[in-house]
Amino acid sequence: MAILGNIIKGVIDLKDTFTSEPIHTEVQENVLKELLEKAKDTQFGKHYKFGDILESSDLQKTFAETIPYFDYNKINDEWWHKLHEEESDVTWPGNPSYFAISSGTTGKTSKRIPVTDDMIEAIRDAGIKQVFALKNFELPADFFEKEIMMLGSSTDLDERDDHLEGEISGISASNIPTWFRGYYKPGIEISQIEDWDERVQRIAERAEEWDIGALSGIPSWIELMLQKVIEYHNLDNIHDIWPNLQVYTSGGVAFGPYKKSFKALLGKPVTVIDTYLASEGYIATQVRPENDAMQLNTDNGIYFEFVPFKPEYINEDGSLKNEAPALTMSEVEPKQDYVLIISTVSGAWRYLIGDTIEFTDVERAEIKITGRTKFFLNTVGSQLSVNKMDTAMRELEEKFDTTIPEYTICAKRGEDDEFYHYWYLGSELEGVENSEVADALDESLKSANKNYKVARSKALHGVKVKVISPERFYDWNERNKKKGGQVKMERVMNEEKFADWEAFVNQS
Repeated sequence: MAILGNIIKGVIDLKDTFTSEPIHTEVQENVLKELLEKAKDTQFGKHYKFGDILESSDLQKTFAETIPYFDYNKINDEWWHKLHEEESDVTWPGNPSYFAISSGTTGKTSKRIPVTDDMIEAIRDAGIKQVFALKNFELPADFFEKEIMMLGSSTDLDERDDHLEGEISGISASNIPTWFRGYYKPGIEISQIEDWDERVQRIAERAEEWDIGALSGIPSWIELMLQKVIEYHNLDNIHDIWPNLQVYTSGGVAFGPYKKSFKALLGKPVTVIDTYLASEGYIATQVRPENDAMQLNTDNGIYFEFVPFKPEYINEDGSLKNEAPALTMSEVEPKQDYVLIISTVSGAWRYLIGDTIEFTDVERAEIKITGRTKFFLNTVGSQLSVNKMDTAMRELEEKFDTTIPEYTICAKRGEDDEFYHYWYLGSELEGVENSEVADALDESLKSANKNYKVARSKALHGVKVKVISPERFYDWNERNKKKGGQVKMERVMNEEKFADWEAFVNQS
């Protein structure tokens, strides 16, 4: 009998009895007030007169009218650079204990995003919320006695002056509560290995020692780890070695593109729970099994705003135009794409995180990630968002009975000086011509997107597809020192980056 599991499950059930769903619009206004109160005496708070904002009769409106939008480059150039020049109380009281290193999926240099002690606490609280939400998934008591494989970046953080640096998954794992360490795999020693391939090799070697009940990590890297374990032990599927694996907590990117290839590695179904942990904070987590939407962490150190995702509000580089309107939780509507803006306990203010979302349930504050602002392809009016591209990939998978976990695209002129969409698809598809795949992709996008269909009848001359092994995408990330952790493949590239990509792919 799973005695410990029953105790843990009982505690979760008891907590649920004494808690209720927050009114998200109300708690969000309280969070904003708390953020402004705590930061009013910082350099940023004094510059933008947080004290005056706090006296306003309409706090949220005055805040939006007073503070401009910031992306990473803007806030770093104007404010965060001071944190590396021995200044304190810049955008948040004191100095951050950590900096999350994030090269993201765009940009040529790594970002160094402050992570304060308040943010560490907020991330930990959000993780506890996720654990208590497991009650809704009706998992058996013995699940709560199994071990959890968390595959992120290295927890061996770099010491720099008065802080530590690493990817957010490594920072989070290095701060797991003491009581949880007995459940945490691959354990402290292996998780500190910097080289990703070496770390996965060690996991494969020790896999038989563990009774894994849950996996957590970005889908592409979890798949590679599972493949390595299966290959090392000559298994049919991962359940041959971890028969009690019941849950996979996905994060970082939408799970949809990996659903088919992930399922192929399993011996039986598992419960997939989506989460949304970014370098800037723990944004949302799935709390209900009825759908795959995630609930925003509205009461936990992050204030959210939402800009309608329309071409007239977005600059070519993916940043927001100053006149773009920002909506509060009380003003949003379901099934509309919004650019996500956050203000946090790490001193990010009206910060463009780079993701677009839609609400599936406004009252519950449940969302889905629909894409990236920089991955919105609007060359010659095609207006393709990542969610539309992902949907097209799923249709191709069904049509050609294959998997396409990775892809990238660039819009550029061909040799005839006409515009084309150039696609590279990561798939083991055999026996089908690239032109046939291109025609199917073109028809799928035409039927799903009227703007794309109009563009194809005018300035967008055609679609070109090249199918390559998914391994080439992972090799590309490795070449750019971005293998593992929070790494995500660029879905849309500019011409300069795409030329580099094509040269890499065409290397023998």
